[in-house]
Amino acid sequence: MAERRHGAQPAPTETTIRSGDRDFYALEQESFARVLFVDVDLTEAVVNGTVFEECVFRGVRFNCSVHTDTAFVNCTFARCSFFDATFTGCKLTGSMFDGCTFGALKVDGGDWSFAGLPGADLRGSKFSGVRMREVDFVGARLEKAEVRDCDLSASWFHQAELAGCDLRGSDLNALNLDTARFRSAIIDLRQSADVAAAFGFDVRP
Repeated sequence: MAERRHGAQPAPTETTIRSGDRDFYALEQESFARVLFVDVDLTEAVVNGTVFEECVFRGVRFNCSVHTDTAFVNCTFARCSFFDATFTGCKLTGSMFDGCTFGALKVDGGDWSFAGLPGADLRGSKFSGVRMREVDFVGARLEKAEVRDCDLSASWFHQAELAGCDLRGSDLNALNLDTARFRSAIIDLRQSADVAAAFGFDVRP
């Protein structure tokens, strides 16, 4: 399993929910703490205002699910699938993703700070207006993704693939331009000055 930042260990779970234990098609204002979810099918589920705290999701299918104002705090996702999943105004602070698939993931707003996405294949995913401080993108694949108007302060991008990624409006100060691969990445005019300064140019009006 991929390591969390600074080697932190996930909290132990106390109860287990397996596939078939209950219907998860719609969740409204529910709360789960330190629960292990195994092979649960959340395909096309609609989840509103629900809180998952220090939970572990193993082999869970989130495909085409819609999550609104929901929190996954310090959770662990192992071998989960997120094809065409949508997260709006959600909080995933401190959550770790290991061996997950993400095709066409859509994230609008919310807070994903301190999340771990090392090596994640996020090609074609869309992040808009998301707070993503100190996120681990080491080795992540973000080709042709959209990361628009996001706060990427202090995030890790070592060996990340950003070719063709739309970064307009996002904070690029965290990008290590010596190690991240960003050929043909899309930026705006304000960002171009920041990039030039990062390469040592003396930028003047």
